[in-house]
Amino acid sequence: MKAVILAGGLGTRISEETHLRPKPMIEIGGKPILWHIMKIYSAHGVNDFVICCGYRGYVIKEYFANYFLHMSDVTFDMENNRMEVHERKSEPWRVTLVDTGEDTMTAGRLRRVAPYLEGEEAFCFTYGDGVADVDVSALIGFHRQHGREATVTAVRPPGRFGSLLREGDAVRGFVEKPRGDGGWINGGFFVLSPRAIRRIAGDQISWEGEPIASLAADDQLRAYEHTGFWQPMDTLRDKVQLEELWDSGRAPWKIW
Repeated sequence: MKAVILAGGLGTRISEETHLRPKPMIEIGGKPILWHIMKIYSAHGVNDFVICCGYRGYVIKEYFANYFLHMSDVTFDMENNRMEVHERKSEPWRVTLVDTGEDTMTAGRLRRVAPYLEGEEAFCFTYGDGVADVDVSALIGFHRQHGREATVTAVRPPGRFGSLLREGDAVRGFVEKPRGDGGWINGGFFVLSPRAIRRIAGDQISWEGEPIASLAADDQLRAYEHTGFWQPMDTLRDKVQLEELWDSGRAPWKIW
């Protein structure tokens, strides 16, 4: 099965990091968050990726073109113009990088990579800025079982602020990051039939708008509930939190 990852947006809410590189190339623990997402899929046997590039897409292309240099020890023989890579640490990945345009919306990017999905029964699809310990194998199994065009991973995000446990005026405790208001939201990590792409009219269509609404209206969308860890990297604060989790050795999304 293939996995399509959106990696072309501007990332304006984390502009401190994205003025020189696309958001999925922001590093957590010295590796782009895009790499972390791919490792999540790879841990479940999904190793064929289609990356939707856009804003500063050349940065992503250069990263994979020089993957061995990033991941291995290298000797440069300047006199003889030779390079020797030591202890190659490669992944079993096939990575297709597609220029989907700088101004294209999320659904438009998916529509542009449709030629690379021909012949697929289903494929994974997610955003290039969020990690989770989602059971991708179970998610795929759930999608195949219900037989609809689309599955979305439903998550309940943590509240942004801590809350007080009160009895009248007395404070009995403090919950640092309680669940949100109990509502389920779109957590990415979709599984789709290629038929779903036919619902996308053009480049300026947002996946979160008309296509999802159309799928739901036609009873072609199901939700896979994920109650474990899920965290997007929308702001610099989110990036710092993910970095702290990684540095602690307790990153929940590290399932490999």
